[in-house]
Amino acid sequence: MAASRLTLALDGGGLVLPDDGVISAILPQPGADLSALPRDRVQVVQPFRPFFDHFRQAGFDTVAEADGDCAVAVVFLPRAKAQARALLADASARASDLVVVDGAKTDGIDSLLKEVRKRVPVEGPIAKAHGKIFWFRPNPTVFADWRAPDAQVVEGFHTAPGVFSADAIDPASRLLAEALPAHPGRHVADFGAGWGYLAARLLRDERLETLDLVEADHMALHCARRNIADPRARFHWADVAGWTPERPLDAVVTNPPFHVTRAADPALGRAFIDAAARVLAPNGVLWLVANRHLPYEAALTDRFREVGEIGGDKRFKVLRASRPSRSRR
Repeated sequence: MAASRLTLALDGGGLVLPDDGVISAILPQPGADLSALPRDRVQVVQPFRPFFDHFRQAGFDTVAEADGDCAVAVVFLPRAKAQARALLADASARASDLVVVDGAKTDGIDSLLKEVRKRVPVEGPIAKAHGKIFWFRPNPTVFADWRAPDAQVVEGFHTAPGVFSADAIDPASRLLAEALPAHPGRHVADFGAGWGYLAARLLRDERLETLDLVEADHMALHCARRNIADPRARFHWADVAGWTPERPLDAVVTNPPFHVTRAADPALGRAFIDAAARVLAPNGVLWLVANRHLPYEAALTDRFREVGEIGGDKRFKVLRASRPSRSRR
């Protein structure tokens, strides 16, 4: 395996870790190479449940949120600029010795490096594999204006930097909300519930008895808890693919993700479809919205006996699938 940027920096590249103290690895993805770090001192911070499970199963101390000070913070750069800035501000406030930043060019590492250099002296950078790594001594004061706001509100809903549709209600979710019947069922789940927009719409139904919000992003689910106080709502930080309800459901609504990295991955939506077929009652209904180019109809036909498009526009389609089959046809 070719050496990662982090390994190169530690192996003669000038990056020297302190002899003791916690090393906080913030938002690494499963492909990240942490082998050069002393594992007994590493705490992985990963709020995305499938990635959280990956690192915990690999034997790392893993948490959904940073929980205390550290000696070194290693930030793996996310795509969202506001989230990246907030992470650096938080890392600079928690770390006592070093903040290390590793990222790809496509995620904005070059522009971030320029911005950081205007504020603090930077060591490195080391360039490799279409990305860079650099490091600096933490200074919480100079990054204070990058901290995440205490309140970020979109049309009355609390959101946060980095969560899906943080700055506006997603138009596909709005289309789905408009297409839903007044009473989808007594027991309903929102797969990929995000910060709770669709859930708030579903809870207008007085006949609804339970609503399960299933969301893999820990921060998004935290926002949903702030947005929804209805006792019928239950919140699950979980990967949809492995989640099981207390009873078969009458309906599932979803605006499934179609990428985790920059590359589109229709398999994510297909996993949501499979999960819905697994948890729905025999006469249950799946309501799904997706970009028009995503080929979900074949997966729906494979898992449901009745499938049809019931709404949408030039960009999005709203699909209804009913009577799930327990096995692929």
